[in-house]
Amino acid sequence: MCPAHDDRNPSLSVGVGRDGVVMLTCHGGPKCPTEDVMAALGLPMTALWPASQQRTRDRASGGRDTWMPCGHDKVAEYLYRDEQGTVLYGVARCGRKGDGCQGFRQWRPDPSKRSGRRWSLHEDGELAVRLVPYRLPDILAAVHNERVVMICEGEKDVEALRARPGITATCNPMGAGKWRPDFAQYFHGADVSIVADRDDAGRSHAEQVVASLMPVARSIYVVQALHGKDAADHLAAGGHTGNFINVWEPKPYVLDVA
Repeated sequence: MCPAHDDRNPSLSVGVGRDGVVMLTCHGGPKCPTEDVMAALGLPMTALWPASQQRTRDRASGGRDTWMPCGHDKVAEYLYRDEQGTVLYGVARCGRKGDGCQGFRQWRPDPSKRSGRRWSLHEDGELAVRLVPYRLPDILAAVHNERVVMICEGEKDVEALRARPGITATCNPMGAGKWRPDFAQYFHGADVSIVADRDDAGRSHAEQVVASLMPVARSIYVVQALHGKDAADHLAAGGHTGNFINVWEPKPYVLDVA
C-alpha cells in the first residue's frame, strides 16, 4: 500500500534501476510523487540511492540538491519567471536520456515539501501554474529596447546563445510542438529570429511559432544551424550568431526611410 495517501489496496511498486537507484511508483488514484512517498515514510530522498554511492554523490554535488525523480543526477536546471522575476516553475535536466528516461522533469515551488518543490506542474489533472516563455523578463526588456529575440526549441540552446554578448534568447516549456498561442502577447513589436532544429519536428515547431507571432511581431526570420542540429550544436562546433543559415523570411524587417 502507498503510505502517502489513504490506501487500502496494493498500489505501490518498488523496483531497482540499472544504476542501483530504488524506484517507487504509486499506481493509486492520486499517483503520489516519489517525494511524497518518501516523506510519508520519514526518509530522505538520498535513501533511494545505493549505500555505496551516497557518500560519493554527496561529495561530488558539494551538498547541492541533485536528485531527480528518474533516479539520475541533475546536471542543469532552468527557472521560468514571471514579469517581476518570481519563479513560477522550473525544468531539471539529467544526463541520462534514454532507456525510459526523458531526460527532463518539470517542478513547481511548494514550501510544504522538504525540497521546496513538487515534481509536477499539475494538480488533480489540471495545470497548477501559469506557463510563460523561458526568461520572460529578458524578452520584455529586449522588445522594449528594440533588440532581436532569438527563439529556440529548448533551454540548453537558449543558454548557449545567451553566453554570447548581447544575445537575448527564449523558448517555450516542454519542447517542440508545445508553443502556446497566449505567448504571442509578449512579442508585440518584436524583431524575432527563430532557430529551427534540423528535423521534421523542428520545422513544424518553427511554423507553429511563426503563425502565432505573425499578427504581432515587427519582423520574423527563421534560421537553422550551419553545424549540427540546433543552436547548441552550431555554437559548440565553432559557429557564431552571425552565420546561422537563413531559410525563411515570413515577415522581413522593413526599413523606415521617411
